[in-house]
Amino acid sequence: QVQLVESGGGLVQARGSLRLSCAASGRTFTDYAMGWFRQAPGKEREFVAAITWSGGRTDCAHPVKGQFTISRDNNKNTVYLRMDSLKPEDTAVYYCAAAAGRIRVGIGEYDYWGQGTQVTVSR
Repeated sequence: QVQLVESGGGLVQARGSLRLSCAASGRTFTDYAMGWFRQAPGKEREFVAAITWSGGRTDCAHPVKGQFTISRDNNKNTVYLRMDSLKPEDTAVYYCAAAAGRIRVGIGEYDYWGQGTQVTVSR
C-alpha cells in the first residue's frame, strides 16, 4: 500500500500562485510515477500533470501547460504541483496519485490516490 497525503490547497485570488505537496509513504517512492488530477464541481476528474520516477520526464495537460509545473523530491518522498497565474476555472479538488512503473495520464492507470486538497480561486 502507498499512502498519499496532499497539502497546500486553499483560497487564492486570480493571478495568484499556490504550491501543492503530496507526501508518500508505505512503499519505495521511486517505484512509482506520480500524477496530479483535479475535479471541479459537477465535472469529471481530469488529468493535470505527471512525472516519471526519476523526475526526468514530465507530462502536462494542454490547458495548464506553461502555467503548472510538476516536480518531485525523492529524498523527501514528495511530489509537488506549482500553480501560477491561477484562474477561477482552476477551482477544483486536486488529487495526487501513484502509478507503478512508467509515466501515465489515464485515471484508471493509477494505483493509489490521496484524499485531495481544495483549491479555490476567487475573481
